[in-house]
Amino acid sequence: MSFLEYNVKTVPSGVSKILYLNWALVLLLSSVACIGFLMLYSVAGGSLEPWADPQMKRFAVGLVLMLSVAMVPIWFWRNMAGVAYLVSVLLLVLVELFGATGMGAQRWIDLGFMRLQPSELMKVTLVMMLAAYYDWLDIGKVSRPLWVLIPLLLIGLPTWLTLTQPDLGTAILLVTGGGIVMFLAGVSWWYFGVVIAGGVGLVSAVFASRGTPWQLLKDYQFRRIDTFLDPSSDPLGAGYHITQAKIALGSGGWNGRGFMQGTQSRLNFLPEKHTDFIFTTLAEEFGFLGAASLLALYALIVFFCIASALQNRDRFGSLVTLGVGATFFLFFAVNMAMVMGLAPVVGVPLPLVSYGGSAMLVLMVAFGLVQSAHVHRPRGR
Repeated sequence: MSFLEYNVKTVPSGVSKILYLNWALVLLLSSVACIGFLMLYSVAGGSLEPWADPQMKRFAVGLVLMLSVAMVPIWFWRNMAGVAYLVSVLLLVLVELFGATGMGAQRWIDLGFMRLQPSELMKVTLVMMLAAYYDWLDIGKVSRPLWVLIPLLLIGLPTWLTLTQPDLGTAILLVTGGGIVMFLAGVSWWYFGVVIAGGVGLVSAVFASRGTPWQLLKDYQFRRIDTFLDPSSDPLGAGYHITQAKIALGSGGWNGRGFMQGTQSRLNFLPEKHTDFIFTTLAEEFGFLGAASLLALYALIVFFCIASALQNRDRFGSLVTLGVGATFFLFFAVNMAMVMGLAPVVGVPLPLVSYGGSAMLVLMVAFGLVQSAHVHRPRGR
């Protein structure tokens, strides 16, 4: 029996696909989203407006998108990877030309009913493109220089476009997420050693460029680095965010102050309390136990992605699943490290919890790809 015949006979079809969904993953995603609704209700002072209600509607749309993507065979998404990547690059270019500006950055395209952030879409389409590339490439060519250069260019182009917005946090996630997919595809360790050495050199060049005509980062990005290294140097200025975040984290203690009893958020000491710093509100109101519970849910989502990928004998489906899981991990790891003072503040939202339309919808589409790979993976009879 040929491999194609094996796939046709053992992959579910029609309505039966619903039974093959990873329902544990759906439940976990819904649980995390409900925590987000609860926290957005709290930071609004006990009101569904202006954040919780729109977030619930977006999640409902996101669930429909995830299930719709899951019902489409994974081979279709493999064939569409190149188109999706090119569209994302085009949208990033359009942001440069016609993008809407907010908080000093030009990152959005105003669609009227919502603001689309193409860099969020690129996080998923880049994973798709790299997975499709390595699915097509012969395994013996994976570590050859010419075939390593191509994915580097695929990663480098959107990273450069994202940096010009400027959006350092997303650029870091694109590079790291793309690198993880390359590593999982089997690229030699030596290349990563070269990249790490180059990264050290780049960091040195960034600091050396400060105050020069060829300065590589914006002034506010350098201030974020200064704040990370010594928040107390400017507690009422650049260090204000992280100082207040640490106060909120510490005041939560073991059990927290109680729902809607967090002083840092209720008295508006906590900046961006509904977006980047919402984790500190959770930690203040529900303490270490609440924060650890959310972290456990995130860890379970990543675990189910890894388990599904290991069971999948389709190379594209496996790489996409691992890539989405890795990107999701980077999201919450960077955000939590950021608000705890373990990493510079780079504006990365907490997935499914922070308020935001583009990030949530794109993430649900990404998990739709994970579900599609899970549903349509080859199965024995």
